[in-house]
Amino acid sequence: MVSVTVWNEYVHERDDEEVAEIYPEGIHTTIADALAERGHETRTATLQEPEHGLTEAVLDETEVLTWWGHAAHDEVDDEIVERVAERVQNGMGLLVLHSAHASKPFKRLLGTPCDLTWREAGERERCWVVDPGHPITDGLGDSLVFEEAEMYGEPFGVPEPDRLVFTSWFEGGEVFRSGCCYRRGRGRLFYFRPGHETYPIYHRDDVQRVLGNAVEWAAPTEGADAHAGNRNVDPRESL
Repeated sequence: MVSVTVWNEYVHERDDEEVAEIYPEGIHTTIADALAERGHETRTATLQEPEHGLTEAVLDETEVLTWWGHAAHDEVDDEIVERVAERVQNGMGLLVLHSAHASKPFKRLLGTPCDLTWREAGERERCWVVDPGHPITDGLGDSLVFEEAEMYGEPFGVPEPDRLVFTSWFEGGEVFRSGCCYRRGRGRLFYFRPGHETYPIYHRDDVQRVLGNAVEWAAPTEGADAHAGNRNVDPRESL
């Protein structure tokens, strides 16, 4: 069991009737419920809560944080961004979902603009499993097919992933690196592209399987302290 905090800006579901019909209790609740069904301990947090729901106490209890954002990236307080980044450096896992490629925590940890091309036209997408030995792909076939999806296309302004798990093809001809794994300090980070708010993607069993597998992969592992800070130290050997 992994302790997961599911974060969502929770803007579209409150302002857009189409999105509210698909996710009446918010994208965060759908994801949290799916992860709980896999045996994980889940809680939710949203932009509107004090400290965006990501207090020190909440993060103390969080092994993996999932992040969904789209319309309100700039409203996330920089102090909270630094708090999340520090926790990832110290071992907390982070799952960055769909439009959260433009979120402050993702850009802060990757150090690049994370920009891309896009088109919202309800196109067919085939999301290929390109690393079938990776634990995030456990239980999947060779691809996930979405009959309607928002197109994201290359170039994707991110560092070369440590492992590339999914690559998408769209009927308009574009391709995109849809599943990217990174290590930052002791923390594992996974970006997963599918999940536009006007399509019921997070209700799908195969997508929920990806999220569950990713949570288990990103959970903290044992290792040396990677964030000890600047220190003046004595020599280990005789000079």
